[in-house]
Amino acid sequence: MIPLGFWGGYGVLVLASLAMGMIITEGLRRFALRIGFVDRPGGRKHHAEPVPPIGGVAIFLTFFLMQLIGPICVSIMGAAAPLSSSWASHEGLPWNVNLAVGMILLLGILDDKWEVDARLKFLIHFIVAGILVMGAGVRIDTLGNLFGTGDLNLGWFAVPFSIMCIVYIINAVNMMDGLDGLAGGNSVIILGWFTLATVTGADGALITSILPQLLPLLGALLAFLMFNARAPWRKRASVFLGDAGTMAIGVMIAWFAISLSQGAHAVLQPISVAWIIALPIIDAFGVFLTRLLRGKKLFTPDHSHFHHHFIKAKWGVGACVCVILSWSLLLGAVGFLGTKWGWPTSLLGYGWVALWLSHALLAYKGEKFSRILSIQRK
Repeated sequence: MIPLGFWGGYGVLVLASLAMGMIITEGLRRFALRIGFVDRPGGRKHHAEPVPPIGGVAIFLTFFLMQLIGPICVSIMGAAAPLSSSWASHEGLPWNVNLAVGMILLLGILDDKWEVDARLKFLIHFIVAGILVMGAGVRIDTLGNLFGTGDLNLGWFAVPFSIMCIVYIINAVNMMDGLDGLAGGNSVIILGWFTLATVTGADGALITSILPQLLPLLGALLAFLMFNARAPWRKRASVFLGDAGTMAIGVMIAWFAISLSQGAHAVLQPISVAWIIALPIIDAFGVFLTRLLRGKKLFTPDHSHFHHHFIKAKWGVGACVCVILSWSLLLGAVGFLGTKWGWPTSLLGYGWVALWLSHALLAYKGEKFSRILSIQRK
């Protein structure tokens, strides 16, 4: 049984991050409006007023500050041993990961202000992924017993495969940011499943190395959603994530996903992680495939994302986000509970491939999917 002190100490960590995040987000929002650092309406953008894209900066400023004051937060509630001494051995994020996140944040800020050339952005994505893989040792060495034929160990291919996966995740999270509360809400769901997996399956060493990163980021994201998700008291977002936020969150999701599914202390099967992060992964693939088959450039914006089909079917933004996030929560539950309940990894593997292909078909046949959604709305 997890000691009460755990919930006290680490619960305070989340709440402190939430409170700090709300203060920082509001301060940056006002400052951004004052200096004109805003995302203005027009073109493909449908918001009515200029909105500061400072969500990512606020999230990660909160996250980095919490690395400094986290030990105080935990000690306030006197977390039970061995968690009471967890911060004594906790050294924070590896400097390589800090460097990768810092680079992607700077890139995102510049892109939010001046729109960096797509080729340069893509190059930096690969550099950042290389820092994680070859500098911080974040590497996918095995895919597990994915199809019931034995463990799929990648050998020499682990390095290029890991780099490609990280770049893909960065772009997938970035591309999902199309509606108020969608990318942030989905990231909270993903980190929530990662937290649950760590708490219920990890040994002391992994708990003390992962939770001090997971929980402050989770709290900071929840603070951001207070300003971004639609609610009865706020009809539209007052801040956006911006490219800085989506790309940096993508880096952290990739880091957690690999850290929790590889090595001797892994708490999740690789296929479980694939289910937990499935929604942005399969959505990006469906979009890329549709653009490719229709002769469009892969990174040219269009309206072929999963959420666009709901909008075309005249669903409201709030209802659309609620349904999609519920779907993401269900996909994550399949990955997490499937492993906990002893489902064959091959079942999860073939099921994920079926999900991946069926979603790609929905993306390609988007007009028909939107008509079906229109009927369901009525």
